[in-house]
Amino acid sequence: MTLAQKTLEIAIAQIGVEEIPKNTNSGPEVEIYLRSVGLTKGYSWCMAFIYWCTQKAALQIATKNPLKKTGGVLDQYNSRPLLIKTLPQPGDVFILDLGKGLGHTGIVEKVVGNIIHTIEGNTNDNGSREGYKVCRRKREIKTIKGFLRL
Repeated sequence: MTLAQKTLEIAIAQIGVEEIPKNTNSGPEVEIYLRSVGLTKGYSWCMAFIYWCTQKAALQIATKNPLKKTGGVLDQYNSRPLLIKTLPQPGDVFILDLGKGLGHTGIVEKVVGNIIHTIEGNTNDNGSREGYKVCRRKREIKTIKGFLRL
């Protein structure tokens, strides 16, 4: 099993995890994600979620995590130029650049035409970057800055 496949498997297993209380960037699982990148409760956690999933996957299949240990979406993107791809595939990490230094991320579960089906942390059913749970979302490929290939 590849790192991308294992990371996706782990991310899928986290679907339904929610902040406790909602909209606080805290809770038992959320704080584990944040600690994996050296942050405490209260911080946005979408990138921490992806890092945690990838780190757990890397340990399980005895390989190195290629991601930078950071909670910053754009920091991750800018520090890993060799991983950047323009056409997505399952297991890729997508990067949204929302301007003013803000970003959002998740992992691609599948690609259907011009739509990526994703697993994202710190989102909600409306697709917010400041949501409260891990859930499945759909996004248009044209809205994505780039993809990091694990």
